Order: sequence, then structure tokens, then C-alpha cells
Amino acid sequence: MTHYDLVVIGTGSGNSIVNHRFADWKVAIVERGVFGGTCLNKGCIPTKMFVHTADVAATPAGSARYGIDEELTGVRWPDVRDRIFGRIDPIAAAGSEYRHHNPENANVTVYDGTGRFTGVKELTVEGNEGTTSVVTADRFVLASGSRPVVPPIVGLEETGYHTSDTIMRLDELPRRMAILGSGFVAAEFAHVFSSFGVEVTLIARSKVLLRGEDAEIAEHFTEIARGKYDVLLQHETIRANRLPDGSIQLWMLCPDGKEELIVDELLVAVGRTPNADLLNPEATGVEVDRDGRVVVDEYQQTTVDGIYALGDLTSPHQLKHVANHEARVVKHNLLEPDNRIKSDHRFVPHAVFSSPQIASVGLTEAEAVAQGIEYVVSRQKYADIAYGWAMEDTTGFAKLLADPTTGQLIGAHIMGPQAPTVIQPLIQAMSFGLGAYEMARGQYWIHPAMPELIENALLNLPLKR
Repeated sequence: MTHYDLVVIGTGSGNSIVNHRFADWKVAIVERGVFGGTCLNKGCIPTKMFVHTADVAATPAGSARYGIDEELTGVRWPDVRDRIFGRIDPIAAAGSEYRHHNPENANVTVYDGTGRFTGVKELTVEGNEGTTSVVTADRFVLASGSRPVVPPIVGLEETGYHTSDTIMRLDELPRRMAILGSGFVAAEFAHVFSSFGVEVTLIARSKVLLRGEDAEIAEHFTEIARGKYDVLLQHETIRANRLPDGSIQLWMLCPDGKEELIVDELLVAVGRTPNADLLNPEATGVEVDRDGRVVVDEYQQTTVDGIYALGDLTSPHQLKHVANHEARVVKHNLLEPDNRIKSDHRFVPHAVFSSPQIASVGLTEAEAVAQGIEYVVSRQKYADIAYGWAMEDTTGFAKLLADPTTGQLIGAHIMGPQAPTVIQPLIQAMSFGLGAYEMARGQYWIHPAMPELIENALLNLPLKR
């Protein structure tokens, strides 16, 4: 049994905590998989590299409206895949090498394996090479992330399937693919594979796609998606089977009874679950809520003094920028326990890199109504700004919600080109308390650039002045 000053479990955002300021600490890092976590290896970064490639592949399909005749003559899938992971895999390997062997980490011991608490501040690590180690520490950081949810569908395990962990490393593009799910991951991969020429069928239990978005955004997105690939709403997959020719047969319940679908590949993208259960946190006294998330306070500390948690393990947002923010808070609080800082989760934005793109921050209209908050709303179409004319965009729009008296924004929702970039000034305004009118009139807006979408939306708010 070895005792440490600090043990960090997980090398996603948790890996950023230990730097030169911990040189006098005896530190252990535990990682059961690949260094870099979900975002680097299986999430944000590779998926966005695939999304950008898909955007390029989809360009010819919409070029005719500009008077340009183009066609997509082929997608070299191995080249696409290998370009992306040829860049990412060395980063993960370098991260591991740095922690294992760089002299700057002489005070750091890396355990490659799965850690489970077996006592109060006692962690047993089952090594990937078959070894077993027991470590104790004064402080722990739990940052072991999340994993894809696999629904209990009859025959699914025997049939075989992909999740976001594996789908990007396919050997070849299938002709037909089914995607189970209606959220961020499903929407992004539907765009990617349909742009590459795969016949995509998206199977959703809900009445709309992206049902967590503002209702107007979700409804418009669903309508657009139905024009790009097959969307089956209110369909529940109940059984899967592998046919003799290698294809996959799915049975679904739907409003009309039952339906059958045959595809070549199946992607399960119905959500992610925290990895808290893998840690057995109850053994050290750490509380877990009914959704399986580790419970933390505003300082990111768990119910046990000296044990902190961050990222997907504890946050319902499941976003890399949230995990990074929480990691900075944890780092500060470890180093300065008498001057701790709080996490700021007031205005957490998110984006869906689909086609069209979506970005959102703050309350939806339904949430504002449910909370009894008075608000005014404005909408601005891309089609009504000059750059929207240049793009010939006919579907995109911004929707803003604000306090009618103060002009403070309470929600912003954008669907259209570069939505995750265009929304950033609104995130800044909400975070620093800048009113809508002051924001619109207190600065120059470049003409004719896309942010004029935001300027006009702000000016359209019917504020009480």
C-alpha cells in the first residue's frame, strides 16, 4: 500500500490539474484507457474533424443555387479516417509518454488500470497487465468521465453494434446505417455519414429530434433533417438480429404498429452515463445521486473532505468546456484550500455540429414559462441579413429571450451557419451582465458580417424603455 498526497482518476480534463505547482506533492494518476479522455479520443475533437470533412463533402449538393454545378465523385473513407486519427492517436500517446517518463513528472506515478474504492480514501487498482495495487491519499480528484448508454434491446449484444467509441474507426463505409437516438451524437453522426453517401435512418423514440433544445429550434431542425435522411419518430427498437448475409434486422414499435428495417451497420447513440459505478465511490463515503452522478458542492468537493470530482462524472452538462472550467476550480482549491473559489454554472452554452448547426445558452422559452419568468422574445432570420443573402440561407434564425425591463438576456438559441461562433457575444453579454440595448448600440458591428444576425435580433427585442 502506497500513500500519496493526491490521486487523480482519469486523464481527460483531470490530467490538466497536475503541473509544476504540484512538484512538491507525491501524486498518482490512474487511467484505465487511453490518455486524453473522451474528448480527444472518442468525442469532441475527432467528431468535429469528421463534421468539417462532411461539410466539404456536402457542398456540391447545395452548389446549384449559386449557379455552380458540382458533384461528389467519391469519399476515400480510409484516407478520411486515417488523416484524423493519424493526428489524434500520437497526441494521446505523447500524453502518456509525458506522464510516464518525462523528468518533469518525477513526482508522479501512473497506474494503468481500473481503480475502485475499497475503503475510506483507499483505492485498489486492477492493472491492465494483471497487477493489483492499493493506494491511499489525503486528496482525490475523480475525473473518470462517462460512457455510452446501451439500451436493453433483445438480441442487441448478440447482433453487435457500434457506439460513438467505435463508429469512427470503421474499416469501410456501409451502404446503409441505422442510428438509434435523437440527441447531439445522433444528429452529428447522421450528418457525417449521410454526407458521405451512406443511406442513414435515424430512429427516435421522441416526437422531435434534439428535444432538449428550444421547441422552435427542435421542430425546425427535425423538418430539415427529414429532407436529408430518413427520420423515424416515435419508434422504439425492441429487437435486433444478425442475418446470414451479415446485415442487421431491426424490429420497431411505432404509432402504426410494428416496422422492420434492414441495415449494414447500427450505431447506438441514446446518451451517456457517468462512470461513477466503476469507482465504487460509496466505499469511501462519496454520495451518488439517483442519476448515477457524483454529488459535489459549489467548490467541486464531494461529500468527503478532500475528495473532489469534475466533468461528466458529476455534471449533467457533459461538455468538455464545463469539465475544463471545473478542473481549473479544483486545481485552485487543492493548492489554496483556505481561499477556495466556486464553479460558475450560470450560463453554460452548448452546440450541435450538425447540418444546420445549433448553439444555445440560457433558458428555453418552455423553461422560462415553467419557472414563471417574465420575458420578451425576438427572432431574426439569416435570410434577412446581407450575409444571409450571400449564403442563400432560408432556414436559419436566431431567437433571443430577455427580461422586458432590464434588457438582460436570459436565453439565446441559434440554428444556422456557424451558430457556435455567432452565439459567443451573447454568452459574453449574459456572463458579464451587459444589457441587450447597450450591447446592440454600444459597439460597431461589421457590415456585412454574420454577427449582424445578433445585432438585429437584439434591436428587435420589445423592451420596456
